Amino acid sequence: MYLVSEHNPPVELLDVHKSFGSLSVLAGVDLVLRSGEVTAVVGPNGAGKTTLIKCLLGLNRPDSGTIRVGGKNIDGRVLYRSAIGYMPQHPDFPDNLTAREIIALISRLRGSENPDLSMQRLMELDREMDKPVRTLSGGTRQKLSAVLAFMFTPPILVLDEPTAGLDPIASAALKDHILAEKERGASMILTSHVMADLEELSDRVVFLLDGRVRFDGTLDAIRTQTGEQKLERAIARMLRGEAA
Repeated sequence: MYLVSEHNPPVELLDVHKSFGSLSVLAGVDLVLRSGEVTAVVGPNGAGKTTLIKCLLGLNRPDSGTIRVGGKNIDGRVLYRSAIGYMPQHPDFPDNLTAREIIALISRLRGSENPDLSMQRLMELDREMDKPVRTLSGGTRQKLSAVLAFMFTPPILVLDEPTAGLDPIASAALKDHILAEKERGASMILTSHVMADLEELSDRVVFLLDGRVRFDGTLDAIRTQTGEQKLERAIARMLRGEAA
């Protein structure tokens, strides 16, 4: 496991720029993630949320700027990724493998003989473990993705639409686990189109628009600034340029 220093923020993005051809997607993003905090990253389609996540994961390299994990510049390195648990919006697994085989494969790749499989129980996956992934429903694949994201108790978690496709029991169990991980001190990025999830889980909102951070503050602060109590309406006011 890559060690995240307790003396540095888990994640820092400093003046990060990323373009694809003539399209500027990130235009100088500054963002610091802190331990024991869930940060909701919100914004309209095309705001730069996915590109920001991909840059943090090393799937895209910024054109300029700095990304640090545990105080260390990632700069093309890969070891830092062991500190991150990632739950993508659309998990993509080898169709011919079973859920049990995928978990075992990832454990071997990570060099872990005793992964934390408590999420497997919470997601009630035991009866699905020996079925090929191609036979699993979208919601069950999402449950497997949750197991993989949390099973190494990473200090940083990137959760992209984590409750999408989950039944109410699994969704509630996942949200309880997210809150428990926050209490453990994990630092989390959360994206979701379900505003109720963001209000329930998040400590802080980062609003992206046109590749820039337009707001970074607590839920109470965004309510005060917009005069709206509901996060969905607060963000809508910001999109319309009506916030104070």
